Amino acid sequence: MKQALHQFIGLSELITSNVLRMRIRIFDRHAWLCRARHCLVAVFSLMACTGSWAEFPDRPIVIIVPYPVGGATDTLSRVVGAKLGELLKTSVVIDNRAGGSGMIGLNAAARLPADGYTMFLGAVSDIAIFAAASPNTQPANLERDFTAVAGLASAPHILVVPTSVSVYDMEQLIVLLKKSPGAHNFASIGVATLSQLEGNILMQTTGVDIVHVPYRGGAQALQELIVGNTSLMFLSGPNAMPHVRSGRVRILATAAEQRLPLLPNVPTIAETGIKGFNAPNRFGFYAVKDTPPKAIQVLSLALAQVLDDPEVRSRLEQQGMLPKYTTPAEFNRQTTQDFQYFSDLVKRSKIRLE
Repeated sequence: MKQALHQFIGLSELITSNVLRMRIRIFDRHAWLCRARHCLVAVFSLMACTGSWAEFPDRPIVIIVPYPVGGATDTLSRVVGAKLGELLKTSVVIDNRAGGSGMIGLNAAARLPADGYTMFLGAVSDIAIFAAASPNTQPANLERDFTAVAGLASAPHILVVPTSVSVYDMEQLIVLLKKSPGAHNFASIGVATLSQLEGNILMQTTGVDIVHVPYRGGAQALQELIVGNTSLMFLSGPNAMPHVRSGRVRILATAAEQRLPLLPNVPTIAETGIKGFNAPNRFGFYAVKDTPPKAIQVLSLALAQVLDDPEVRSRLEQQGMLPKYTTPAEFNRQTTQDFQYFSDLVKRSKIRLE
């Protein structure tokens, strides 16, 4: 009886062991199938993603320009945009949203999808100055809500005086201004603009005392300078050149780090012996935050090729610009740097927009 019982128990254990091994094999097979299925899903997803970005862009790209048609910034967008469209084999549409020191265009761009099909052309100095002077009035913020695609160029301002004043270089200008503190003024295109801050920087770096007179735009300010109602002004090269050629204003220096191809014989302010004058005026493309990195990479690499084109560079240089491609990472760093610099300058100048 005992022997039969042991045989029965042994047989039961054998059957149980075989069943367990079968279940384990079934479980292992199921687990293997699950892993294989996940791998296949990942492979096909990667293939789909790679295919979609290989085709990017597959529809028109829109560039939002926060300035009117016809200006230097608009020209920058159209020259670069046309070449970009050629390289990427797509249409590039320029959408001008002028007003509010660039804020109307910035706010419009911030509301668009983060898909890589819209870029914002930002003049960093204008936006940074406006942000510092009116911190509570802007729904969108260039630093917070956007990321750089590429730096394109800088557009340094030039310093001009009316030809009715017997001043032919920076040294003579500083002597004249120091001779009568507070008796001379400088024109700007408005409160909280780069042209105002450049006048303030000139006072800080030279010790002169001049009075700020803001006007409604560059045309009015320039006209007042021409007739002698103001003593000097900082403005863009293209706006000044027609009046330089007609003999109504005289260029003394540029606020650039290096001489402009448009004005090879005009020294920079630093070259005239004035140290510490810094008025960066950078331009670049931005995309809405969270735009896929691959889209930014495709656009940025194409823009590097655009800015390497001799014809593109020549056309931008004719607008008084210094074309230079800057990587997204570096242009983000420069944007943060410029925001901090102009914020400090606005505070020191006690400029406030209500």
